[in-house]
Amino acid sequence: MKYFIFLLLLISTSVSVAQPSYWQQQVNYKIDVTLNDVEHTLDGFVKIEYSNRSPDSLRFIWFHVWPNAYRTDNTAFSDQLLENGRTDFYFSNAEDRGYINRLDFRVNAQRADIEDHPQHIDIIKVILPQPLAPGETIELTTPFHVQLPKNFSRGGHVGQSYQITQWFPKPAVYDQLGWHPMPYLDQGEFYSEFGNYEVKITVPKSYVVLSSGNLQNKEEQQWMKERAANYNPQPVKQTAKKTTAKKPVKLPVTTEETKTLLYTQNNVHDFAWFADKKFMLLHDTIQLANGRVIDAYAAFPAASKTLWKNSIRMIKDAVHFRSNTIGEYPYNTVAAVEAPMGFSGGMEYPCITAITRMPNERSLESVIEHEVGHNWFQGMLANNEQRYPWFDEGINSYYGKRFEKEASRYKPTTDKKQLFDLNFDDALFLQSFERLKLDQPVNTSADSLTEANYSLIAYEKGAQFMQLLEQQLGKTVFDKAMQQYFQQWKGKHPYPADLQHTLEQVSGKNLDATFALLNKKGPLVTEQKKKFTISPFVGTNDATKNTVIVSPVAGINMYDGFMIGGAIHNYTLAPSKFQFIVAPVYATKSKQLNGLARMSYTFYPQKTFQRITLAVNALKFSTNDFTDTANQKYILGVRKIAPSLKFVLKESNPRSTRERFIQWKTFFLDEDDLRFRSDTFPNGNRFVEITKLNVSRYLNQLRFVIQDKRALYPYRGELMAEQAQDFLRLAFTGNYYFNYNEKLGADIRVFAGKFIYLGEKTITKQFRNDPYYLNLSAPKGYEDYTYSNYFVGRNEFEGFASQQMMMRDGGFKVRTDLLANKVGKTDNWLMAINISSDIPDQINILNILPVKVPLKVYMDLGTYAEAWGPNAEGSKVLFNAGLQLSLLKNTINIYAPLLYSRVYRDYFESTIPEKRFLKNISFTIDIQNFSLKKIDRRFPF
Repeated sequence: MKYFIFLLLLISTSVSVAQPSYWQQQVNYKIDVTLNDVEHTLDGFVKIEYSNRSPDSLRFIWFHVWPNAYRTDNTAFSDQLLENGRTDFYFSNAEDRGYINRLDFRVNAQRADIEDHPQHIDIIKVILPQPLAPGETIELTTPFHVQLPKNFSRGGHVGQSYQITQWFPKPAVYDQLGWHPMPYLDQGEFYSEFGNYEVKITVPKSYVVLSSGNLQNKEEQQWMKERAANYNPQPVKQTAKKTTAKKPVKLPVTTEETKTLLYTQNNVHDFAWFADKKFMLLHDTIQLANGRVIDAYAAFPAASKTLWKNSIRMIKDAVHFRSNTIGEYPYNTVAAVEAPMGFSGGMEYPCITAITRMPNERSLESVIEHEVGHNWFQGMLANNEQRYPWFDEGINSYYGKRFEKEASRYKPTTDKKQLFDLNFDDALFLQSFERLKLDQPVNTSADSLTEANYSLIAYEKGAQFMQLLEQQLGKTVFDKAMQQYFQQWKGKHPYPADLQHTLEQVSGKNLDATFALLNKKGPLVTEQKKKFTISPFVGTNDATKNTVIVSPVAGINMYDGFMIGGAIHNYTLAPSKFQFIVAPVYATKSKQLNGLARMSYTFYPQKTFQRITLAVNALKFSTNDFTDTANQKYILGVRKIAPSLKFVLKESNPRSTRERFIQWKTFFLDEDDLRFRSDTFPNGNRFVEITKLNVSRYLNQLRFVIQDKRALYPYRGELMAEQAQDFLRLAFTGNYYFNYNEKLGADIRVFAGKFIYLGEKTITKQFRNDPYYLNLSAPKGYEDYTYSNYFVGRNEFEGFASQQMMMRDGGFKVRTDLLANKVGKTDNWLMAINISSDIPDQINILNILPVKVPLKVYMDLGTYAEAWGPNAEGSKVLFNAGLQLSLLKNTINIYAPLLYSRVYRDYFESTIPEKRFLKNISFTIDIQNFSLKKIDRRFPF
């Protein structure tokens, strides 16, 4: 008998070890809430039944009060928006923000104390009057008042259209790893306890409401179905809108009759609802494979009625696909609503999803399928989305890719390759980040991922990981394992280890090595040796090939005229370590063969330096022309070779927007020049002999740059030392942007420079090094001594082309080019400050125009060594100010000086007799500063 009891005990113990008990808390809600559509507020009362199914006694409960994320600009939500480049919330008005207050927690009718979270104002701790023992249940109650914010992120309101999400006090999850209090974030979603919901919503009677759960009001159900039956898919005629701005008018207090709607839903972890008087509705039923019939709704504004005409079919297809592939849809309703959210895309809630305005029907279906699919991953399998964002987004995206492959209606009608292939998908962007060593491990938490990596890693790479598992297990076994995983974990909180356990259990394979990839950077599988291919024109979206691109190129300047040619290069979105471009062009005016070339190789040490690039640049173009009295034309040009070495320092925080680098360059330049020699014959005739010369020179350049492209107060600082045969040129340039609000601000630039002769200062040296001198005025083309800027007419002194300059040195927008010694040009020292400010809308006279004109005001102040000399005349500090027009994201800037120092006025009056205002206008073309990030923030450069 003793042996039998011992054997039974041993078996019981071994079973408990092999199958550890799983538990999760149960949190049931009864909420009564009223919407005030004048003040944009909610007044509610929540009764929470909290059952402690853990083995621990609880002395407090962390609560999420996420509306407080919108209370100030000093929250995790606000900080993250700034890090991701958004300033709209930071600069929002107080009336556009939100909060939750009037909380008065009672536990079993006994008042409970509240403690603030030490860091986040949208988390509080409710202290329980008595410890909550395992197996016990308590009732927590509190009133609450919510000021709904303008919809910056998922929830709030836009006028009288309401998106009510994350709106009530909600206990944080307590699981096997402990408490999970987390602030509300825009990038990074949620983790909440499952429970049963009973929600009463009181709204003005004219509102259409769609919500999580089952509507219990029969009359309201009938009214909504009748409204859906009256749907007309014809597009709405758009009426012309007046452009005259109107002052905001405070809405009158509503006297509209209200209605109270009751919704119930069991076994969900969240509850959201949407209300709008103008919603158009579609409705139909969906019959599932088990015979159960559910209701499907779609709601959208009239402007989207044509786009959404097939939305019910899209919802049906999504539900059927997921039900057949993973497991049956368990709820009685499913809905999709077009609603603003502060970003483009969708957001899922149990039984209902919100989707922003989509550009076309295909995009709408893709988002509907993805967001409805979240009813499985994250609705029924509710993992910690902030800690493991890939675990729902990646898995869900994997099934979305499978759905798109099987949805034949959007397959292309032809397999012919397009000449201009610009279809850069997330897979190619991801490969680019991996090659540049900018990717992050799949298991990275949402708040630690960079903005670009949040979609590339959590969505795309997470989906690739699931695809890898499918390939390793085989599709049949994989699908069987995922179906078992769904059945085992629906209504629970799985972790990645739980998915691995189920897959191994069904397949019989050890997947440790595969799941270890979740914690590593780089491609999930080793890149295979790629085939060499030649692609026409601009690029490729095929990441499996080493592509050399052949494309036409064109250019223009005053001396070469129009240039046409071709480029051969390997610059693709997913870059190789070795990159090159060779672009020869034929100049139709100068009849010269010109062009440019570059080769580079990049190392990625990933320790002190993020990358090291060794490169060499070369170019050949015409820079001037001259026709003598015999009508013989001389074409002058430049040949440049510039080797460089650039060290980019590694930042400790991957989310940092700071960049620091050290760059060395040597410029070897061979320039054409003309030598004029004149003589006089005995008969008195004079002749001029012109000789074309080649002049060679070099310049060593060392730069240290630190810049931060953060959204709020970005800055840049550069120290530069340049050395040539006769001199050392030192310069510091600092840039700082001061934000006024989310759209307007001021650019502040400071410059300080020093020119030092090496050896004795002589007249020969002064003449030879004139282009290198420090300039108070922004330099002209002939002073671009490294040929690093594009100039239409590099050596022009008359006409439109002569008005081009480059932003360097003092940066003054006034020119004294016709003087033998320009005002403010020095071979000693120089200092200047340049300020360019947006014009506030209230005083911008151009706001009366139907299009927005990016007009600014600017002012330059500066001084230089000669102004402080013993015999100096005039002001020691010079200035100019005027209007600035910035185009193409500041690629082209046009300046019109209106006010300036007397020395400039005297020069203009003596040298420019007519059309003085037009001839004083100057402009810059900063092509060299163009960044692809201005087109798409996913670009890493």
